[in-house]
Amino acid sequence: MADLAGPISLADQIRLVAGLRWRMLINSLRKKNNVLDLIGMAFVAFFGLILVIVPSFAFYFAGRSLVSGGRLQWLAIPFWGIFIFWQLIPIFAAGFGSRFEFRTLLRFPLSPRAFYLIGLAYGLADFPALASICWLLVMTAGATAANPSLLPIMLVVIALIILLTVTMERLIGSWLERLLAKRRSRELFLGIFILLMFSTQFITPLQRHYAQRNPNPGVFSGFGKYLAPFPPSLAVRVVTGAVRHDFVEMAIGLSGLTGFVFLFSGLLWQRYVAQYRGEELSESPAPSRSAPLRAPRPLSDSRVTSTKQSSPALLPPMVGAMLRKEFSYLIRNGFAFFLLVLPPAQMLLFSSQFGGKHPLIASRLHADLFFPGMMAYTVLVMMGPAYNAFAYEGRGIQTYFTAPLRFSDIFAGKNLISATVIGFEVALCGVVLSWAIGAPSLPILFATIFALIFTVTGQLPIANWASLSFPRKLEFGSMRGQRNSGVSVWIMFGAQLVLAGISALVLSTARISGNPWLPAEGFAFLAAVALGGYFASLQPLSELAEKKKEVLIEALCR
Repeated sequence: MADLAGPISLADQIRLVAGLRWRMLINSLRKKNNVLDLIGMAFVAFFGLILVIVPSFAFYFAGRSLVSGGRLQWLAIPFWGIFIFWQLIPIFAAGFGSRFEFRTLLRFPLSPRAFYLIGLAYGLADFPALASICWLLVMTAGATAANPSLLPIMLVVIALIILLTVTMERLIGSWLERLLAKRRSRELFLGIFILLMFSTQFITPLQRHYAQRNPNPGVFSGFGKYLAPFPPSLAVRVVTGAVRHDFVEMAIGLSGLTGFVFLFSGLLWQRYVAQYRGEELSESPAPSRSAPLRAPRPLSDSRVTSTKQSSPALLPPMVGAMLRKEFSYLIRNGFAFFLLVLPPAQMLLFSSQFGGKHPLIASRLHADLFFPGMMAYTVLVMMGPAYNAFAYEGRGIQTYFTAPLRFSDIFAGKNLISATVIGFEVALCGVVLSWAIGAPSLPILFATIFALIFTVTGQLPIANWASLSFPRKLEFGSMRGQRNSGVSVWIMFGAQLVLAGISALVLSTARISGNPWLPAEGFAFLAAVALGGYFASLQPLSELAEKKKEVLIEALCR
């Protein structure tokens, strides 16, 4: 039948795939969980919209004031800011973007050009892309308000910038997934990232040092010549030529931008052609001739003893087995392990900006205020995976319902590894903060420790319930599309807000009563209540798991 069908144009192929995706979305809304997922993502998008609107005012006034004041060379700053934001943020927030499902698209008889265009279009659906496009349009509106004749050339410039930046973002993401598919590449990339993040600690002192030696801001303008060959500077060159009616300058800038577009488009085409031909990214070794099978030797008594002693002695066998499995998942999943480095690196960055001997703000923040806030931020970052505890189980979730085990032991093992990782990260961030800004007072330190126990333990039953009710399958070692269900996201934010409000009220009792140890005593009581509530929730959650069997299998076995 395929031979009898007529050729389908490129536009028809894209239209059919878009229509299919839209129909799949509409059909998925027949399920209650998918409707709640969509509502949750709309809730998250509302807060994302606020993050976009606030900087939009700055970009509008920057475009208007710089054009009207004739300081066109400074337009490079907002262009560079948008360019860097679009390239870097998708690396750290890859899970919230639209995933380009190569394997799914390869089921359709698409041409390589349609495959390329659909993959490129997916890059425009990411939050950083939408925010950057909005800021570019707002900056264009500001420049046009100052000089209406700039509208045509500004539209051409931002069109080239958008095409170039989305192509670079897709190319970088594709190469990162290929590089990080191998364990050695992940370790090398992780080492480079740690080095770069720790290097940011010295940026502010260096800037302050050179600013004191060279108070004239014109000295820093000399660095602009080194950035002239790059796209943001070329865009400014086009705008400057349009204002001054210098057509040579405009031609140089447009030629440079067009050349970059063709260069990165060619590189991205090579990557997508490889994926179009069925490239698989995996740590598995290449197929080879298998060795002849030999009869297994019987285990000696010593080997049996060592096998039995491999489980932690203080834990039940099932909990210990779950603990080892979850730890193996953690160290083998490069992107999950990569996120463990972010909190300590961010503590260094925040402490250099808001604390230390030379903070950027007018007055130095006290450690008693800064320390609890940063610990709460660390818990907020690290609690996300607990709200989708079965994300990497896949078809193995069926084993939990057929093997003679209890879900209370499964939850205990998963929660124990989550609490251990959070505790390790909190301890590491606490050491970094104590070194950078000083240690807090003993009452605040003990209050923070008990508050963290209360916050983490109080969220674990909610996270377990969300994992059963709104599961979402994630691919092991993948970069894109790795986000929890929209409902789980807003449940997590809601729980964090409620517990943060309770913690703020308890901390405020120290000033009201004049007793600095009262918050520590209050949090100790709340932590004990949270621990009791957690252990009491395990059995009801085990019963709920039996009722949610079909939901889990349907979501994780697709």
